[in-house]
Amino acid sequence: MLTVAYLANTFPVAVEPYVNDEIQELRRRGIRVIAGSFRRPAVESPVQHHEHEILYLQPLRIRTLLRAAALAVTRWNRISCLLRRILTRGDEPAGRRWKALMHTWLGAYYAVQLQGREVDHIHVHHGYFGSWIGMAAAQLLGIHYSLTLHGSDLLTHGAYLDTKLERCRFCITISEYNRRYILQKFPAVEVGKVSVSRLGVTVPERIEGVRDRGLEQSFRLLAVGRLHRVKNHAFLIRACAQLRDAGLEFECAIAGDGPERSSLTRLIRKNQIEDRVTLLGHVATSKMDALYRHSDAVVLTSQSEGIPLVLMEAMARGKPVLAPAITGIPELVTPGKTGFLYTPGEPGDFLEKLLLLYDLIRTARVSAVARLDWVVHAARLHVLHNFSRRRNLTEFGDRFLELIAVD
Repeated sequence: MLTVAYLANTFPVAVEPYVNDEIQELRRRGIRVIAGSFRRPAVESPVQHHEHEILYLQPLRIRTLLRAAALAVTRWNRISCLLRRILTRGDEPAGRRWKALMHTWLGAYYAVQLQGREVDHIHVHHGYFGSWIGMAAAQLLGIHYSLTLHGSDLLTHGAYLDTKLERCRFCITISEYNRRYILQKFPAVEVGKVSVSRLGVTVPERIEGVRDRGLEQSFRLLAVGRLHRVKNHAFLIRACAQLRDAGLEFECAIAGDGPERSSLTRLIRKNQIEDRVTLLGHVATSKMDALYRHSDAVVLTSQSEGIPLVLMEAMARGKPVLAPAITGIPELVTPGKTGFLYTPGEPGDFLEKLLLLYDLIRTARVSAVARLDWVVHAARLHVLHNFSRRRNLTEFGDRFLELIAVD
């Protein structure tokens, strides 16, 4: 039986359902998958996994660390190429090089954990430090490894990606934009090594109409995403202050938690829009349908993304979306056809598109009603045909088995 060790930085987590989806798809095909995670999730995930089914690196154990050091020394020749890259090549600062050395040790630690489990291949989800750990473990075990690249792990935090891509058996990424970026930035990478495997969502059979809440209620915006600087929620909050100054009746709910919560709370208070903008914190997956249902439009203000699931979910539920024209998002959102895009970093353009959405949703003009109905219908069909969870998982499984079998 083919055995794949599948490593993520944190698993399972609700915001990355695709990791569990892929593991289950491979298991469905008869592959033995050893799910692994560098750290344990901070909050309970709706994904059902028994702890004994997941191989956690943390908390680190002294005895295993010593065995890892011994393995690295005895199989020095297998990782010498990685150490040369860390110490003698590239322009990374000393602090990053030191971290890479520690991650190489952790790779040996992971290899020790996998010894005796007859692992044939290691796959790592995301290109962060976990991919170096997985790559080092594969080198020490004398097996192949592969990785999946999403958005920020490729575009803003792509540490040592030259080596990770050089050493991988294959690389899966989630958009054509990402694939072009990889091949342009790393021209030494073989074209056939990089494949696109789109994410997907489940499309509900029945949805509520855009106007079913009634025009007498306030305009409701919804943003969903971790409260992290890259998600740029501060941009949205400042735009909400401008909407208030323009005299619009609206509400904005932001679902998600993270390190930026305190600073965003202060920004809301500073702009005196506590009655308009609400930070909901972490919202359980089971409650997300209700949030989408009670919103008029879903907005995204990230500075870096792959192709966000939140946009797919909103479009599948018949909600108009507004997002920045960055990275792979235009592969999902076609301006004026399946949603609305704004020029990234341009608050004036973002506000203009918000006002357009407000007008289309709140007006009784027949032409506006027809235009919006056409957009949300086209968006839903686009997700159904190109971002279906079941269909794309099947294609992922087919492609993974094809690539893993290549000599």
